[in-house]
Amino acid sequence: MSHGRLVLTRHGESEFNAKSLWTGTWDIPLTEKGRGQATQMGETLADLKPQVGFSSALIRAQDTLKLILAANHWDIPVHHSHFLNERDYGDLSGLNKDDARKKWGEEQVLVWRRSYNEPVPGGETLKDVYARALPYFEEHVLPLLAAGQTVILTAHGNTLRALIKHFDGIDDNGVEDLEVSFGQLILYDFDSSGQPSNKTIRQIETTPTRA
Repeated sequence: MSHGRLVLTRHGESEFNAKSLWTGTWDIPLTEKGRGQATQMGETLADLKPQVGFSSALIRAQDTLKLILAANHWDIPVHHSHFLNERDYGDLSGLNKDDARKKWGEEQVLVWRRSYNEPVPGGETLKDVYARALPYFEEHVLPLLAAGQTVILTAHGNTLRALIKHFDGIDDNGVEDLEVSFGQLILYDFDSSGQPSNKTIRQIETTPTRA
């Protein structure tokens, strides 16, 4: 049986990303730049037609996946789930990131952003994201990969960090150094037992926007 392949893609730039605002679970659409990034992602993946797609329930991820598929005229079933949503940033949602650094300090904001189990006020930790995203992946996506299918999953920086932590066996401290940039496409092969291997990364030619 041929190996399965997982394509992880982060959504393109959203309107909040462009303004350096904390987004989290707020349902914010893509900018024109973000839509262009999504089309470029599709062009970069033209040789890897998936059989099925997954995205979060948020419009920026859904539209990114739609544009990736449209760039290649791919018509495949797509599933959306809130279990793949971005981390809930709680009281930080909608705030300017520079203002947050001035209010709470650079170090505290960095801990909130990068650590595995440090909750933001009123929000989630990365550990919380892991606890909802991984079971969904194992129930709905992994069986397809084990059966040899190619699957594309479009989500968010923290959702992807949680999944990659699991795939790559990264410990709780090591995940602080893991970041998924805009336009980065991460590919894994999966064997028939559902084990990931042969990780490769593609990057579209665009000016990255920091999360």
